[in-house]
Amino acid sequence: MNKTELVKAIAEKANLKVSDTEKLVNSFIDTVSDELSKKGKVTLVGFGTFTVAHRKEKAGVNPKTGEKIKIKAKHVPVFKAGKALKELVK
Repeated sequence: MNKTELVKAIAEKANLKVSDTEKLVNSFIDTVSDELSKKGKVTLVGFGTFTVAHRKEKAGVNPKTGEKIKIKAKHVPVFKAGKALKELVK
């Protein structure tokens, strides 16, 4: 499911206009993105938690040349599914 399909599905379930639902979804994405950019977290009880994890610098190999390279440390977004979501997916 892509973003357009998600917006349409939410609009149908919530009996809202697609344009209003698109604004809502975009606002959700922007809000979560803003919080994660500040290294914060967003918890939706029963669904899951969006957080930021730190990945340490590590050694890697260029698959094309076989040359050893260093992969820089970085922060990455992480989603951890909540208990209810895990049970639903089983």
